[in-house]
Amino acid sequence: MKNFGGSVLFLDRNDINTDEIIPAKYLTENSREALKPYILEDLKLPGFEPRRDLPGKAVIVTRANFGCGSSREHAPWVLEVNGINLVIAESFARIFRQNMYNCGMIAAELEREVLEGIFRDFGGKKTTLRADTAACTLTFRSGDTERAVPFTLRGFERALVDAGGWVEYAAQHY
Repeated sequence: MKNFGGSVLFLDRNDINTDEIIPAKYLTENSREALKPYILEDLKLPGFEPRRDLPGKAVIVTRANFGCGSSREHAPWVLEVNGINLVIAESFARIFRQNMYNCGMIAAELEREVLEGIFRDFGGKKTTLRADTAACTLTFRSGDTERAVPFTLRGFERALVDAGGWVEYAAQHY
């Protein structure tokens, strides 16, 4: 099973699309590894520099409608190859969300008010997250501040995560 915790990257914006996650010009690459250096290359956020801010991050916390745009699988792939297996947002584009689970990754949706509190208390700070998939809790920690919040992992989503993705799930069940 994948690790679903670690250092957190806060991306304080709605509507981060798949072209910003992995620019279309790289979709001709032959391997996931070849996509690795281009993650979030076209994302424009004040103060954000992917080559500086991404190394060592394992979790993204963002706002609403993450992964909107085209339906390419490359967006979850580039996150995964960079060690990011958990994205937390208010909402996700439907196909992006399913592609995350198909890859054995988690797209955790939290209510806007809960995300507001997380950004207020942890955004801009060195923050780590521990995800307990059995209890469906996300525990944020920065210094002496800690907060656990529940999230939902539905039946088939859980099966895909536990198996490591759709291909592994199919190999076990078909």
